[in-house]
Amino acid sequence: MPNCFKKTFFALAAALSFVSFILIVIAMGTQKWMTGKILCKTGADLVNATDPELVKFIGDIYYGLFRGGKIRQCGLGGRRSKFTIFPHLMKKLNAGLHVMILIFLCGAISFALVSFGFCILNAIKVPYRAIKGPAGICLWNLLAGSFTALAVTSFIAAVKLHRLTERIANFQENVFQFVILEEQYESSVWLCVASATSHVVNLLLIAVSGVRFPEFRTKTEEATVTAEDIMY
Repeated sequence: MPNCFKKTFFALAAALSFVSFILIVIAMGTQKWMTGKILCKTGADLVNATDPELVKFIGDIYYGLFRGGKIRQCGLGGRRSKFTIFPHLMKKLNAGLHVMILIFLCGAISFALVSFGFCILNAIKVPYRAIKGPAGICLWNLLAGSFTALAVTSFIAAVKLHRLTERIANFQENVFQFVILEEQYESSVWLCVASATSHVVNLLLIAVSGVRFPEFRTKTEEATVTAEDIMY
């Protein structure tokens, strides 16, 4: 049986692994990975709009990994529209990169759950196999954190290198062309960052749990040695 000190650290690691799992699930289910401002360039060029008039041609866009929406402002008032990534936008986007983001996140969810199970196991008893002990917990946390970091990095690459927001904004637009004025990463991205950070904290907890601290013992009564004790 592990001592109380190690039980506490493994319980904290289990809680962090479960929190990481919840954070990724929430992040995948929300539509707020990215928000931005879009300018209807075609409409602004047609009327030769100046700076004060450009407000009439600036709309909003938001999207997640599976769906999103936008407000088109082309001089005739705002028009809302919604879209889904699968299957409509897959031909417009870098499908391989988008699928890789989902694979990375699903892998991170799996490894976070395995880490949670191993932490519970180590809090209850000392496993007889090294892979089920602290070494295994470190491995699963390292994989979960790495997969989450790769997912976030891939999403940023899709936005910056493959112009993800611009491609989504111009989806099914045959007449008007939209350009991106600003982009902002939203809560779902930061939830994934928090998830990866929790696994880093777990690695530190497991490392600390392996440190041997001196045991404090109560002072015992001094033994009295008699002649009979010496004889025996």
